[in-house]
Amino acid sequence: MSERDVAIGARIRLRRREVGLTQTDLANALGLTFQQIQKYERGINRVAASRLSLLAAALDCPVAYLLGESGDGTPAVAHEAVIWLAEPGALELLGAYTRIKAPRSRRAVLAMVRAMAPSEGAAELSADAAYEAVP
Repeated sequence: MSERDVAIGARIRLRRREVGLTQTDLANALGLTFQQIQKYERGINRVAASRLSLLAAALDCPVAYLLGESGDGTPAVAHEAVIWLAEPGALELLGAYTRIKAPRSRRAVLAMVRAMAPSEGAAELSADAAYEAVP
């Protein structure tokens, strides 16, 4: 499984959710099983070019979108960002965060999340310490 396969799978998942299809809906449209769609979305199975074309048609998007390219062949969104957004709950978390209007509340949420998932090499803060650090 390559990083590119994972990023393509993540874009398939994001677009599928954007258009409101379940894995079963997409699988039925392509004559596949939902398990095969899961494998594509996780990057476990590589998507052949012919299948990528069918996926793009079913998802009503250009193949370039699924490849992570803009119309001129340049990367549209960084692979890393797409992979992060494909994580279960990431879109819901981001959506909820954008609905928080108070800057102090946004900083508190960000501090809490950082405390729960510290960056590599950083010391983990307790949730209380993270909250107290918010100005």
